[in-house]
Amino acid sequence: MMPTPSADETQAPPIPLVIKPWFVYLVRAANGALYCGISDDPYRRFQKHQSGKGARFFFSSPAVALVYVEACRDKGEALRQERLIKKLRKQAKEALAASFIHSGDAPPSA
Repeated sequence: MMPTPSADETQAPPIPLVIKPWFVYLVRAANGALYCGISDDPYRRFQKHQSGKGARFFFSSPAVALVYVEACRDKGEALRQERLIKKLRKQAKEALAASFIHSGDAPPSA
C-alpha cells in the first residue's frame, strides 16, 4: 500500500513574490524648471514627456533632461519620496540633480 502524500507534499512550491521597483525622478524643462514624478520606468516616462505626452507641466516648456532618478522599494514609497522632494526648495532640488550620476557619466570600474 502506497502512503498518501501529506498536504505539504501536494501543494505547489511557493512562487517567490517579485516586487517591481518604482522610481522618483526629476526632469528639467527648457525654462530651467524641475518636474518631479514617479514611474516604474523613468527612462520610458522621460521619453513620453519629451514627446509632449504625460504631464501638462511640459506644454509650456518641453522636457530637456532627466536629471535625477532614485529607486524605491514600491509605489507607496515612491509616492512618499515624491511628496518630500516636492516640498524642497529649488536649491535643494538642484543639489539632488547635481548628485545624480548618469550611467554614461560614471567613472570606469577598476
